[in-house]
Amino acid sequence: MKLRPAELLLKNLGITDPREIDLEAIALDQGAIVKHGSLDGCEARIVGYGSRAIITVDDRKPRTRLRFSTAHELGHWKHHRGRSLVCRPDELSDLRSNSLDPERVADFYAADLLLPRYLFVPRAAALRLSTFEAVEILSKEYSTSIPATAIRLAQYGPEPAMLVCHGPEGRKWFNRPQQIPERWFPRDDLSADSSAMNVLYGKNRLGRRSTVGAEAWFDRWDANRYELYEQSLKISDQEVLTLLVFTNEEMLEDH
Repeated sequence: MKLRPAELLLKNLGITDPREIDLEAIALDQGAIVKHGSLDGCEARIVGYGSRAIITVDDRKPRTRLRFSTAHELGHWKHHRGRSLVCRPDELSDLRSNSLDPERVADFYAADLLLPRYLFVPRAAALRLSTFEAVEILSKEYSTSIPATAIRLAQYGPEPAMLVCHGPEGRKWFNRPQQIPERWFPRDDLSADSSAMNVLYGKNRLGRRSTVGAEAWFDRWDANRYELYEQSLKISDQEVLTLLVFTNEEMLEDH
């Protein structure tokens, strides 16, 4: 595995455990001071001059969000020093979004800094399945949000998986890792055949992992030939996340 810049930084600092990822200490090592305060119009900002910078993050946000915003600004400090940018940190960045967009570059750097693959991949593999039980364990270990951790598990977990978010109005976003062909594009609506419908409108926060016909999730002529594992988690009254695990190797063939 070739380490990306944020991961290489962690390796060079001797970090071997997610509990050692102290962002304020890492920032100091990189010439930046992290301050907390109230910000209007953005969640974080960085002001730099020469080899020194001050990162300010909005301390009214949850701890996991503060950590992502700090890591995002460190991404700008690494890749965009000397440029003036209006930050829009987004934990939910799509891997296939514009890789040259400075905000996406900083988002990807933040994900690598908080959930470095050299630590995450073996830990996720030890959990054996790509489930929300695994997501919650990893989220606590890495001090990251449930959506951001679920995206990472879909990308680098032990099973090929896609993450989809729905609300009452339909699909809000999805994250499809590179190993899943683009022809598998999730439906806008929630099918009554999917347990995600029951989780979104029911009392249970977490659904059990179960099999479902792929046609419940994909409007394709050949979808009824396949089955998936699905599991859903309600993250708010208006949002449900679903992990779709691709169990059939034919679905992963790029044709």
